[in-house]
Amino acid sequence: MKTMNRILNSKWLVSGVSLTLGTGIGAGLVGLKKANESPIRETLSDIYKRIPIIPIPNVDAATDLSKYHTGQVGTARATEIMKYGFPALTHIKNRESYVLSYDPRNRTAHWVIEQLNIPNLTGESDRKCSEFKEDDSVHVYHRSTNWDYKGSGFDRGHLAAAANHKWNQKAMDETFYLSNTAPQNPHLNQKAWNGLEKYCRSLTRHYQNVFVCTGPLYLPRTEADGKMYVKYQVIGKNNVAVPTHFFKVVILEKRSGEVELRSYVMPNAPVDENTPLERFLVPVESIERASGLLFVPNIMKRTSSLRAITAGGK
Repeated sequence: MKTMNRILNSKWLVSGVSLTLGTGIGAGLVGLKKANESPIRETLSDIYKRIPIIPIPNVDAATDLSKYHTGQVGTARATEIMKYGFPALTHIKNRESYVLSYDPRNRTAHWVIEQLNIPNLTGESDRKCSEFKEDDSVHVYHRSTNWDYKGSGFDRGHLAAAANHKWNQKAMDETFYLSNTAPQNPHLNQKAWNGLEKYCRSLTRHYQNVFVCTGPLYLPRTEADGKMYVKYQVIGKNNVAVPTHFFKVVILEKRSGEVELRSYVMPNAPVDENTPLERFLVPVESIERASGLLFVPNIMKRTSSLRAITAGGK
């Protein structure tokens, strides 16, 4: 928890974020006045400690980022992973080598971000030593279980892929938390989606760093009555939501300092693994609109040289 407090209070992490604290502060002030009718003399810093809100008002890109060294764990690794900011700030969980935002209503993640480079992909870690497990940091009302998936016809599809974290067995083990999975069509999981994950790993041979943000989508479709509806299946006694689609937003850093952006969406259905990945490229704006997340504003805080690759681009 201390690690996350340091991470979330780092000025560097979130670019241009303003949180409306009025409701929480007001509640805190009322509680303080009832407890003590004397004039309130505490500073805002003292008040913040009494209310369950993370104060990050008007955060600007800062220069106090501690340098990350290969093999280092803890805050420095998390800050490096989140170099391009948080797409959103809800239910943040910091793991050994990825960061996620959890969606307690749908029992899966809003998004997961990981940093790929050659050192992270190299090591003796073995997925045979890992097991899917409940995330006990999530309230029992809001978590998925292995029993939810049993007999459902869906795989426990990794969002942060296990093979991306061979550098450390603990890091690989943490990709098997069910909070890092979503119900995924088995053919998609084992074929086309697996191909996209491999492609992301291959990019580390050509780019200094590869940041990958992955998450579920629940997209509308037109029904017989001509109206648009968002419909999706749920599985298990915990009603784990089955996404209609999945996205990956890939941020590529060149040694020259240039940044490229590639955004993919695949349906949660069988996909011919021979289909070129270029067919699944979409404008990042379409993912931002569909997911409620933002990527470009955060990226532009870190670079003035951004090139978005879309279908037909090179």
